[in-house]
Amino acid sequence: MEKNKLISIVVPVYNEEKNIGVFYDEIAKVFEKISAYDFEIIFVNDGSKDGSILKLDEMARKDQRVKILDFSRNFGKEVATSAGCYHTKGDAVITMDADLQHPPSLIPEFIRKWENGSEVVYTVRLENKGASLTKRITSGIYWWLFDRISSVNMEPHSTDFRLMDKKVIEAFRKFSERGRIFRGIVDWMGYRREKIEFVADERNSGKPTYSYGKLFDLAINSFTSFSLLPLRLAGYFGVAITSFSLMLLAVMFVFEWFIDAGVFTSLAFVVVANTLLMGIVLISLGFIALYIARIHEEVINRPLFIIRNKINIEENEK
Repeated sequence: MEKNKLISIVVPVYNEEKNIGVFYDEIAKVFEKISAYDFEIIFVNDGSKDGSILKLDEMARKDQRVKILDFSRNFGKEVATSAGCYHTKGDAVITMDADLQHPPSLIPEFIRKWENGSEVVYTVRLENKGASLTKRITSGIYWWLFDRISSVNMEPHSTDFRLMDKKVIEAFRKFSERGRIFRGIVDWMGYRREKIEFVADERNSGKPTYSYGKLFDLAINSFTSFSLLPLRLAGYFGVAITSFSLMLLAVMFVFEWFIDAGVFTSLAFVVVANTLLMGIVLISLGFIALYIARIHEEVINRPLFIIRNKINIEENEK
């Protein structure tokens, strides 16, 4: 008898105590309808401050298909998702959130496209019902900027809700960078791809755990990870400001020597020249500092994450 294919589901968890039970039930219902496939759920507890780990431990004791990686502290969603992928055994891996904004009902469609030859099946969010107006505006600005400066072809409003073939995950495990954007790395790798569009419902319970500060850091990280434009901008700004300052100084000298010697004082010349030149220096240093910081993170070579405990995960899994 042929063995069922295994689908691994990776779920980062941060303060999702009220959601993970409902999430598990929905996943179980989906796989009851596609009994030709087995599943495992790898929950990565990313330093939750509520009772998430207790709820997860209770679930894992009842069902060996529930596996847990318990981080020693909060390392961030991108790292948690990566850690889960390092410990999968499935023929395909699906990454998704625990708040049910990523509908489990799409999983059969993921698998159908995968069986038809797609190696990466990704989703594009058409609408986010739970998002505030501010978040929608900032999201639009982010994607507009990213689309224009990034060296990676990442479709606007694509999400981490995606299926990846085992070969894609094996390639992903070779990446060692620390300042990582999970979906960006997967998109950078290429492979045969197909998309699914969906509308994200409101969270099942609780409030979003991604603050505007974390979203801003994520945006900066994605820009510096997949584009050299910020460094180039320093040069562009330098050329533009230097050109403008030379033109302005030339006008000031013309007035001083040929038109009206009393219009601009000596101090005005000094202030204009000094201000514009300092602007060039500060802009250049600011952008260069972003890249130096990323180099520093890679050079110190700290572990990407620290696992306090593993539940239902074999020690030889990597």
